Amino acid sequence: MAISVFDLFKIGIGPSSSHTVGPMIAARKFILSIEESKQLEKVNRIKSEMFGSLGATGKAHGTPKAIILGLEGEEPDQVDATLISKRIEKIYSVGKINLLGKKMIDYDHEADLKLYRRKSLPFHPNGMTFSAYDERGGEVLKKTYYSVGGGFVVDDSNEKGNYIAEDETEITYPYDKATELLEYCEKHSLNISDVMLANESAWRPENKTREGLLHLWSVMQEVVNQGISNEGLLPGGLNVERRSHKLYLQLTKKSDKKSDDPLTILDWVTLYALATNEENAAGGRVVTAPTNGAAGIIPAVLHYYMRFVPEADDDGVVRFLLTAAAIGILYKKNASISGAEVGCQGEVGSACSMAAGALAEVLGGTPAQVENAAEIAMEHNLGLTCDPIGGLVQIPCIERNASASVKAIHAARMALQGDGTHFVSLDRVIRTMRKTGEDMHLRYKETSRGGLATNVLEVPVNIIEC
Repeated sequence: MAISVFDLFKIGIGPSSSHTVGPMIAARKFILSIEESKQLEKVNRIKSEMFGSLGATGKAHGTPKAIILGLEGEEPDQVDATLISKRIEKIYSVGKINLLGKKMIDYDHEADLKLYRRKSLPFHPNGMTFSAYDERGGEVLKKTYYSVGGGFVVDDSNEKGNYIAEDETEITYPYDKATELLEYCEKHSLNISDVMLANESAWRPENKTREGLLHLWSVMQEVVNQGISNEGLLPGGLNVERRSHKLYLQLTKKSDKKSDDPLTILDWVTLYALATNEENAAGGRVVTAPTNGAAGIIPAVLHYYMRFVPEADDDGVVRFLLTAAAIGILYKKNASISGAEVGCQGEVGSACSMAAGALAEVLGGTPAQVENAAEIAMEHNLGLTCDPIGGLVQIPCIERNASASVKAIHAARMALQGDGTHFVSLDRVIRTMRKTGEDMHLRYKETSRGGLATNVLEVPVNIIEC
């Protein structure tokens, strides 16, 4: 089973890879399957049902809009995020939806999309079922999908524990464990990014991989710039104010003067993370890295590398993203990157680990030091819960990305001060993360029924869909 760097890093829209991107992909898959069976003209009604975490926090995570866009044939990396709100408002007011842009049917968003807060499907917390009916009420097709984190979607044919869509591509260096990665590096005198780049050649020429990764980096920069330029309140009802614009003005003003504060660099890292996650929370365009809820960490650390490391260059960007992906694959295969499954340790924790290892590599670290950096970062995110207030990807999510970005840099620097020898291996900490997630109570897994989500607000907030 092979996973590409472009499976982990995808361009999409906020605020959630599992609750927005995944459902959009699933809805599109469903309606495409009807078209492929030449039954689209028969369809008179589509019913969508969300279960588990999708049902509990889907409204605040933008799941309803994602379902509609997917049914209309939109893809997360292609849809114009600036037009979504008006488009959804029109569909709600007119009561019509255009399936794949080819078949107009009636659509009642209250009757045709159900979010079950207390019902779950057995395979995964993020389950959804789509049903299509003809004009007589007869069932045309019914299918269940699962959004398993990071925009990955599997259907009900994968209920035997396969959390990753099958890809039987033969890669040069197949691995499931960090120890296997390190063995390749030692045997062939390679860096981890070299291993990953060789594997990517199974899908495309090397120049195309580099080109695609630099495009992702350009999008990450656009997202930060967009976040810095926007002001005001984030949508959703919590009245959270965007902070990145003001912070940017403060930092640029400070840079005009001689600063005796050695930690100003960390303020810039904070800015990059805040700007990215504010855009995500607003439903804007972001790069899933490896999830939307943790989308600010890898871009923030990569911005740190490019701005404050004198030897930084585009080749370093490519190696950074390849190394991050190599580490992310370990979490995807052996644990989870889904907050609904293992809590925020699977999202912010894995992103922090990926960023730490990637930074260690581009700063000249050995493969052993890279593995050590990734391990340090996750070890100190173990048990991190996912308890977003109001179900919105805002509090504590936005600040948490900034904190984890700084932690990733610290983890990399700690690892580089050693020789790569350490007591706890990355493989062991990943297994521990998985077990910790299994032991974690459901209320702390993106249901907004525990933690900050229930102990901060004295009265329920009137959440509007993001």
